[in-house]
Amino acid sequence: MTISDFKVSSHSDSETFALGERLGRELTGGEIVLLDGPLGAGKTMLVKGIAAALGIDQEEVTSPSFTLVNPHHGRLLVYHIDLYRLDAGASAAHAVDLDEVLTDEHAVVVIEWAERLGRYPLPDNIWRISILGDGDEPRLISVSKQQALMLEST
Repeated sequence: MTISDFKVSSHSDSETFALGERLGRELTGGEIVLLDGPLGAGKTMLVKGIAAALGIDQEEVTSPSFTLVNPHHGRLLVYHIDLYRLDAGASAAHAVDLDEVLTDEHAVVVIEWAERLGRYPLPDNIWRISILGDGDEPRLISVSKQQALMLEST
């Protein structure tokens, strides 16, 4: 069941960052933020904005493509996860020890390339964010807050 949906256009990194800040101010802990979009779409810039709203130095937030999981401590603990280099399906969730990360009900879990989770079942309080566009073109960013989501394989 969707409890809130909106779409916004972003014409710059600073606008994408500002949207992340806006979203970050709404976080209370326990949210799972699923990000998908092409390379260069601005997923990590959005995460930097979320982090800044939570009192985390944005300069410390980088794409965890090689480390897979970066924890950041601020007003809330944020687990920033990147599944780009992993095969799709439950093996991606196991590679980042997602079951363990999800046991912290007060943390925020942000997953880039979330579509790689396939049909991995997730608990309630999902924020799905899709970013369309790359290069110099404006981004169309769709945000939906959902309860009880099972991702479909892509």
